[in-house]
Amino acid sequence: MVQQKAHSIQSLKMRGIVKRFPGVLANNQVNLDVHAGEIHALLGENGAGKSTLMKILFGLYKPDAGQILINGEIANIDSPAQAIELGIGMIHQHFMLVPEFTVAENVALGLPSSRGALLDLDVVSARIRELSAQYRLRVSPEALVWQLAVGEQQRIEIIKALYRNADLLVLDEPTAVLTPQEVDELFVVLRQMADQGHALIFISHKLHEVLALSDRVTVLRDGQVVNTLNTKDTNKAELARLMVGREVLLRVDHPEVAPGPERLRIQGLHADSEQPGVPALRGVELSVHGGEILGLAGVSGNGQRYLAQVIAGLTRATAGSVSIDGVDVTGWSPTDLLDYGLSYIPEGRLRDGAIKDFTVEENLILRDHTKSEFSRGVFLTQKRIAERCSELIRTFNVKTPSRETPLKNLSGGNIQKLILARELSRAPRVLVAAQPTRGVDIGATEYIHRLLVAQREAGTATLLISEDLDEIQNLSDRIAVIYEGQIMGIVTRGEATAEQLGLMMAGARLEDIAVS
Repeated sequence: MVQQKAHSIQSLKMRGIVKRFPGVLANNQVNLDVHAGEIHALLGENGAGKSTLMKILFGLYKPDAGQILINGEIANIDSPAQAIELGIGMIHQHFMLVPEFTVAENVALGLPSSRGALLDLDVVSARIRELSAQYRLRVSPEALVWQLAVGEQQRIEIIKALYRNADLLVLDEPTAVLTPQEVDELFVVLRQMADQGHALIFISHKLHEVLALSDRVTVLRDGQVVNTLNTKDTNKAELARLMVGREVLLRVDHPEVAPGPERLRIQGLHADSEQPGVPALRGVELSVHGGEILGLAGVSGNGQRYLAQVIAGLTRATAGSVSIDGVDVTGWSPTDLLDYGLSYIPEGRLRDGAIKDFTVEENLILRDHTKSEFSRGVFLTQKRIAERCSELIRTFNVKTPSRETPLKNLSGGNIQKLILARELSRAPRVLVAAQPTRGVDIGATEYIHRLLVAQREAGTATLLISEDLDEIQNLSDRIAVIYEGQIMGIVTRGEATAEQLGLMMAGARLEDIAVS
């Protein structure tokens, strides 16, 4: 099927890359140099131009100006097929795998076969075993993808690229869905690949990962290169400043707060998933006190979304209960829960939290427009609505041209600020914050973290659901870990270690870790 090619990529140069979209200059005269044997990190806030630049390199976009040079020769890359032919591979954040197929079948997809319609699965399997041994990418060619852990699925994506003879590999947020132990294993593989002459471009928003893995780092801001540095000569504070254009507080102050009474209690909670016969929650037990942030850690897809939706009244529990201040609120409607003091920040901003075609003002009063403060019968009190929305925009630093601006014209960070403004302005008893900084740049993340800590100081009981372990450890007073719809254990902020949390995220119970 795929024959070893004679040439390899020794150097990549992107020169004067310009890419425009309607109303946006995504890349503005961008220069990037990457060499064989190095791991080059590409760092920047959302919208800085990282993904656009890499999509140009992989042939998904055509630049409006500029050149790509491979080994000093101009390369015209008009499609991913051409990029792959040149030796460029890309590992996307969301895996491109068919769950029902085997590993070998996924690797063989799209490749020519010597047997016509039949795949050369024996040849493919043999090569997968060679690559697995060479790069310590443990995976069985015969395994069905849906049966594999997330870390194993990522190995398949890397094997797919290596099978197609990729000399330069682009990895887009490759650690987003991995446990700490899987991250460590991935870094060993990536370092080995670089040592064997591959060039790697590592896109990440996690500064400690960039510092731990890369040899050099290029920082983008507003579509332009701000600087390229040797990683050993920089630090988190400098990289954050280059990304944002100002000093950034990387850790929020976490003052001692005496916990108040129990405000949220979840007992024996069960719920079904969208797959028939597959439970999403299996006997979840949690409690959160006033003035406390309980962090819920876990790899994506282990029941976090269902738990948040059951608490918020959006999904039905099949057994168990949810109580607020001792009152059983299981099965209450979202409106009744809102009136009783529950605020909910959903992980799907534009699916569950806001309406993109509505204005900023309409979204800010979306859940309150029937209250007497904002309406008289069927008529809205426009002056009071305008005053309230202007106050929230100012207080929560929502960057918008006006109250009448359609929400879809705002950045992801400002949409999230708007939802926080609406939910936190009610002084909630209980706050469920699901992935509050997902897809949000480092400046907005800093601001959101301060807001969550301020709610803690105000006595709110906060359930923080996040797949970002740094965020969980930075903000939480206690940390619970969920795996396949069950709580594996709960540890205090001072006791929690990344290794311990990672083992629980992979399915080990806290008591078993303590015994071992």
